[in-house]
Amino acid sequence: MCRTATYGFAPEEFVVPEQKSAALKSTQRVIKKYPNRRLYDTDTSTYITLAEVRQLVMAHQNVVVRDAKTGENLTRSILLQIILEEEAGGAPLFTEAVLANIIRFYGHAMQGFMGAQLERNVQAFTDMQAKLAEQSQNVTPEIWAQFMRLQSPMLQGMMGSYVEQSQSMLAQMQEQLQKQTEQMLGALGLKR
Repeated sequence: MCRTATYGFAPEEFVVPEQKSAALKSTQRVIKKYPNRRLYDTDTSTYITLAEVRQLVMAHQNVVVRDAKTGENLTRSILLQIILEEEAGGAPLFTEAVLANIIRFYGHAMQGFMGAQLERNVQAFTDMQAKLAEQSQNVTPEIWAQFMRLQSPMLQGMMGSYVEQSQSMLAQMQEQLQKQTEQMLGALGLKR
């Protein structure tokens, strides 16, 4: 279900599936990538930079990047390129340990679960941030900074509790998968 920043329902939720698909396509900002690595914004009929694509994403535009020749969807590749540039900039979001752990999940049986879990976590954090921003619209930057300094231990505790719950859930799931695997191997006459 899509929600707007004010936690109301988006108008497209009340549209039948065929119309919803068409509505989503019409709201997409289509960027074409040419072989010379240039990006062309079909809405403004101009060439744009990767930094400008980043600005569109930051403005919550629904951006899709397509190969100009083949029509292949290159959105993930461009978004990863933006993340790489941001990470190479001054204040990276991911530590080396986090990046190494993400790499270790590729090809692992838990890869799909990890991706879904990361997506849920980022969405929950985004929702929490939007709610805080909504509630603090009339707060000056100075008061907000002071509040965050005071709340930092509380937020760290809350996030620590969340991490512990996620770890517990992951351990339980891993244990359940191991039991199911052993049962399946036993049923096939294969023991571990």
